[in-house]
Amino acid sequence: MTGFWSGRRVVVTGGAGFLGRVVVAKLREQGAQVAVPRSRDYDLTRPGEAERLLADTTPSHVVHLAARVGGIGYNQVAPAPLYLDNLMMGTYVIEAARTAPSVDKTVLLGTVCSYPKFTPVPFREASLWDGYPEETNAPYGIAKKAHLIHAQVNHQQYGQRFAYLIPTNLYGPGDKFHPSVSHVIPARIKRCVEAKEQGDTKMEVWGTGTASREYLYVEDAAEAIVIAAEHYEGSEPVNLGTNREITIRETVELVASMVGYHGELVWDPTKPDGQPRRRVDPGRAEALFGWHAQMPFEEGLQRTIDWYLANREAAERAPS
Repeated sequence: MTGFWSGRRVVVTGGAGFLGRVVVAKLREQGAQVAVPRSRDYDLTRPGEAERLLADTTPSHVVHLAARVGGIGYNQVAPAPLYLDNLMMGTYVIEAARTAPSVDKTVLLGTVCSYPKFTPVPFREASLWDGYPEETNAPYGIAKKAHLIHAQVNHQQYGQRFAYLIPTNLYGPGDKFHPSVSHVIPARIKRCVEAKEQGDTKMEVWGTGTASREYLYVEDAAEAIVIAAEHYEGSEPVNLGTNREITIRETVELVASMVGYHGELVWDPTKPDGQPRRRVDPGRAEALFGWHAQMPFEEGLQRTIDWYLANREAAERAPS
């Protein structure tokens, strides 16, 4: 703790969400005054709302985490709002932060979904523009890549200071377990717990199980955001990851084992796998602002399972 945040005003869009709550807590622990706007008060997809927010709060830093997100199923049924809402929120926030007299720096969260479908592993930031994203992720991924370009040209022309961070798949306590928005880990935890309780002898799982993912614990991601907001100076994107790759099959088997479900896993290859592989090179974050992930995956997964079992009603609540 450096004392940097003491007395500073910070706006965290999406600060009531899964990652946002942890970022807000870390900033407040270090003395920041944090504003957490809600969509009912500031609809950031509409013109003028981001400007009004920053005029009302006069922050020195803006951390933009607000997003419309979901798993593969949601991506397939709602690609249009995934693209448009995410594009417009980021666009309006970046431009409002550029023109707000109080704002010194803006932190933007990208997505590993922006990388091309067949990116060489480990993903390096230089590969971000080498191809089209995996189809089910493309609308969200491309909207997020547009924010990077917007911030870079604003930096070039106006000197806007920003950090653009690309985390791998997040997980941890407080994750979203409702089927409409859950990702791999919360979806599998919920299904394995239910299968165990119901005494199911078989459990269907989407895809072939051969695709791989890299999972980043929410506390580690939040720590990176706070450190980058203080220390990172540059206009290039920065990966956040653990440098550990694990297949979906191994992920589901590990979740089932830790939950205590011992039935048969039945893979449905007619359902999409998503991107074939994911693992990022996190070396730039280490080199530029001294961050690296701390949480071992098995420990983080156990903490996530324990939180879900203790908070099932809240965890499974439908998004508002």
